[in-house]
Amino acid sequence: MKSVRAHDSTGLLSIGHVLERLQNDFGDLSPSKLRFLEERGLISPERTKSGYRKFSQAHVERLRLILTLQKEHYLPLKVIAEVLEEVDQGRDPVIPGAAPRSASSILRPQRLLSRDELQRLTGASARFLGDAIAAGLLPAADVFPHESVAELSALLRLAERGITPRHLRAMRVAAERDAELIAHSLESRGMRSDSPDGSEGALELSELMETVRAGVLHRSLSRR
Repeated sequence: MKSVRAHDSTGLLSIGHVLERLQNDFGDLSPSKLRFLEERGLISPERTKSGYRKFSQAHVERLRLILTLQKEHYLPLKVIAEVLEEVDQGRDPVIPGAAPRSASSILRPQRLLSRDELQRLTGASARFLGDAIAAGLLPAADVFPHESVAELSALLRLAERGITPRHLRAMRVAAERDAELIAHSLESRGMRSDSPDGSEGALELSELMETVRAGVLHRSLSRR
């Protein structure tokens, strides 16, 4: 895998400075985790003559991508490595299981959207957005992450087919229960969901549960 390298020795950061930049978003980030990611070949910092690690801004962006794929998308390190390889080849891969979000949305984070901006981008009315929030399908907030565009757009398309946010309350409750089951399973094995092993375990469990859910749904539809 091609590593991201700084073009010169100026402006490089120590491990401490990297932690300062990223720990607000990734509270469990530590020097040992940075070394672990380096050992797995996901990040390749510069080395001084004395052997100290130094990081460029490109390294920091790469770390943000890796950590976001773990924390928000529960991707295992093997899949993250595949995403990084595509990025290194100049492509902008779609994040597995999170289409249409792509790697560039993390590498170049976009600002949060206001309610008015979210409505404008999706064509949703204030009432419809309020219904989605009331049903627990979107956060009750004044600003929204960009992935909310895809989520609200999907809700609008469902509503066009007669499936409104109110109808999806049970789905939200079921998803929250599934999350509790996954968290309990990880805890019973001594894992945290925000650790590398925990992230991989959560992804595996969620995929297994989705396979079972899809089978139940398919059989229910076939009987109608």
